Amino acid sequence: MDKAPVNHVMRIWTPDEEKVETRPVTNEIPIVLEYNCVTFAVMMATPADLVDFSYGFSLTEGIIEKESDIIYAQIKKAPKGKVAAIEIRAKAFHKLETYNRTLTGRTGCGLCGVEKLEQAIKPLDKVVSDLKVDARQIHSSMQKIKSKQTLNKETGALHAAAFVSADGEIIAIREDVGRHNALDKLIGHLMRETINPSNGYALITSRCSFEMIQKCAIAGIPIIAAVSATTDLAIKLAQEAGITIIAFARKEGLNIVIDPENRVL
Repeated sequence: MDKAPVNHVMRIWTPDEEKVETRPVTNEIPIVLEYNCVTFAVMMATPADLVDFSYGFSLTEGIIEKESDIIYAQIKKAPKGKVAAIEIRAKAFHKLETYNRTLTGRTGCGLCGVEKLEQAIKPLDKVVSDLKVDARQIHSSMQKIKSKQTLNKETGALHAAAFVSADGEIIAIREDVGRHNALDKLIGHLMRETINPSNGYALITSRCSFEMIQKCAIAGIPIIAAVSATTDLAIKLAQEAGITIIAFARKEGLNIVIDPENRVL
């Protein structure tokens, strides 16, 4: 199976001893995203949940506006990676033709290849949601995410993005070597399963930079909780979009950085 870790022999050194062991290492391969047979991007990613990735990436990049804009997404083998062959409707493809971007090589990079500043920092619509969540529940759900990271348990090299329902149940989790990719996979899953993103919140095992806010805003996720820090630009965009940012969500507590719609109780 492509997503399974690859075993490598390595020297394990400690202050007390040195030994040779076989340890699992995560997969990372190039994923070519083709729209109507035209290459748009090459992303380095973990080869798991790639159809979800195709949908989420297409939405958060502004290529599509809704799930039905994709006619189909098929994952094909390539000599050194995978091809996500995505067929989109004529209106979406015409829009794509005016969007100059070529992504190559980096793992889940949110900016490489963008040619215009307005493509980098997009205006965001307000996220509409009646969600209210207790801070204690968010803290509790973040403590549970590690046990759900099945791929990361073996290699320790993957980020995760999870979606949690209003009552605190982790209903979906996606993993990838790239934090942007993990969130795109999660968003794609919500689209394909017609799960309302405004009825829950996202957890991420990484920092919360501005691209993560953009993705949540486009998808309609009202709250994002990160295990690490956020940035000033992320805060500004969250204010614009009405998104709650929680940073340093760890065992000892969490930081409610910005909560413009008073969603965290």
